[in-house]
Amino acid sequence: MTDALDSSTSVDLAVIGAGPCGIAAAAAARKAGLTSVLVDRGPLCAAIVGYPYYMQFFSTPEKLEIEDLPFVTAERNASRRESLSYYRKVVEYFRLPTRLYEDVEAVEGEKGAFRLRTVRDRGTGGRNPRRDVIHARHVVVATGGFHEPNWLGVPGEELPKVSHHYREPHPYWRRRVLVVGGSNSAVEASLELFRAGAQVTLVHFLHDFDRGVKPWVLPDIQNRVEKGEVEARWGHRVAEIRPDEVVLRSEETGQLVTVENDHVLALTGWRSDPLLLKALGVPIDSGTGVPAHDPETMETPVAGVFIAGVLAAGNDANRIFIENGRWHGRAIVRALGAPADLGAPVREPEPLPR
Repeated sequence: MTDALDSSTSVDLAVIGAGPCGIAAAAAARKAGLTSVLVDRGPLCAAIVGYPYYMQFFSTPEKLEIEDLPFVTAERNASRRESLSYYRKVVEYFRLPTRLYEDVEAVEGEKGAFRLRTVRDRGTGGRNPRRDVIHARHVVVATGGFHEPNWLGVPGEELPKVSHHYREPHPYWRRRVLVVGGSNSAVEASLELFRAGAQVTLVHFLHDFDRGVKPWVLPDIQNRVEKGEVEARWGHRVAEIRPDEVVLRSEETGQLVTVENDHVLALTGWRSDPLLLKALGVPIDSGTGVPAHDPETMETPVAGVFIAGVLAAGNDANRIFIENGRWHGRAIVRALGAPADLGAPVREPEPLPR
């Protein structure tokens, strides 16, 4: 069990967002002798929970490790299930206080005396959600880049047949599925769907797959497309979605083509939520979406407010992953005066006072 946190206690670091990079920030604080709390509107590692059930990470396990705690996997690349188990163990090992399913509605105060106003059990159907205040000397916003999808913005996107999530192929057996995108998520979904018996059409506005597609997956999807087992509509965008078909538009000619269809999986990426940072007064670059911050310390222009993880990448979520975002926590605690030997081997931490 993780340590409980008395709401009247002021912690050194309140971390908003309990994904891997938020966990890393809290773990680094623990190693440095600082107190912290992880707060998240959903479960631990909510973004990973939402990944496809059978997904394997691009990164090898040692690049996903938090504060030198070994991550042992059955194969070369970690699976979704293994990573969720690992990050639970990290929180348990460091005895990090957590406040899950608790939404931060507002952050008030200033450096040394922040107040996080939260609401719990909003989604359980109760008429009177519980409200609380967390006191902290510093705040880390690590809310990730999965707040809302990059919408297609076309008529029919609201139809029940359209989803921006993909979990597993079974529901699509013998169905006509249009997959939108050319990244890892679109490619892996297309391959799983094909092998589960779906009729797959892949639509991408470019004329090839994205450069970041996993190298062990790319030859597979290329072969499926070459053999016609997965149909690829290169240089096209979705123009309209109808109950039994989808209208595509050529990027070069503007010509429209209609494809018979049962389901649309719009795997076009996600974006972060800047509202909390904006409310705190942190400037957000209108072009890149990057919050203003010092990359050496991760501190924003608002004293005592830091960012961590993919949130720091703005609109380019492919620039920061777990493997580089996990070090943001060390930068933050060093900025708070942590000892130089923060990277020393892990020792069993002393329990926090209750």
